[in-house]
Amino acid sequence: MSSALRHTPVAPGKIPRLLYIPAVIGLALLTLPILGMFLRVDWRTVPSAITSPEAVSALLLSLKTASLATVICLIVGIPLALVIARSSRRLGGVLRAVTTLPLVLPPLVGGIALLYLLGRNGLLGAVLDAGFGIRIPFTTAAVVIAQSFVALPFLVISVEGAFRTAGIRFESVAATLGAGRWTVFRRITLPLVTPGILAGTVLCFARALGEFGATALFAGNAAGVTRTMPLAIYTAFNGAGVSQDSAVALSLLLVVVAIVILLLMRSWRGAPQ
Repeated sequence: MSSALRHTPVAPGKIPRLLYIPAVIGLALLTLPILGMFLRVDWRTVPSAITSPEAVSALLLSLKTASLATVICLIVGIPLALVIARSSRRLGGVLRAVTTLPLVLPPLVGGIALLYLLGRNGLLGAVLDAGFGIRIPFTTAAVVIAQSFVALPFLVISVEGAFRTAGIRFESVAATLGAGRWTVFRRITLPLVTPGILAGTVLCFARALGEFGATALFAGNAAGVTRTMPLAIYTAFNGAGVSQDSAVALSLLLVVVAIVILLLMRSWRGAPQ
């Protein structure tokens, strides 16, 4: 009998044991920094650290601006996702590439781009300043715009995938029965992609809540005006603003929010338990 026949058959789907080593290293790379932060937290000071005036101000500003940015992304992102999903392959590819560009750009580059568009000497900023006396950079509005810029692709990608999965079969049936385009969109298309919209919304909110680079460059770091939680954490570790205990506590809060968002996304996408 040949040696090949004497070998024990391997069940399909089994992972080579050697691959567990880099897998464990990768898992450690992702989890140990978070564990180190948890071990650094002085749990006795967390309530007072989070409720300090500077921390509360940063937290409330982050929640307000991230919520506004999410609403803006929903208003413009759902139609954009539908246009991309229903476009031809070539046009859809171009639109998808443009939409996902903020994902691959360094956040600081996004801040520079926003400055050259809406700054005092920017393409639109000069017109707004000269014609209407409106100056957007280094205001709370600038925070919302920066957060929308970096968070919009996350919503569009999620919703576009939902539109593509849903297809057009039910829309076609409704259209043959005499339903108008708006009725089909409102009563057929949107209900079919609701899980994708919910998942994209929470992902978009999480990205807006954690935005740092574009916000710092385009909106600045003024306490109570543009200093969001990420900026407050950065400021604290540079010896200003909130204490380092508050910075660690706010970091912990962001981690908790991220975990909750991941659990919500898992639930809404119907992931197997």
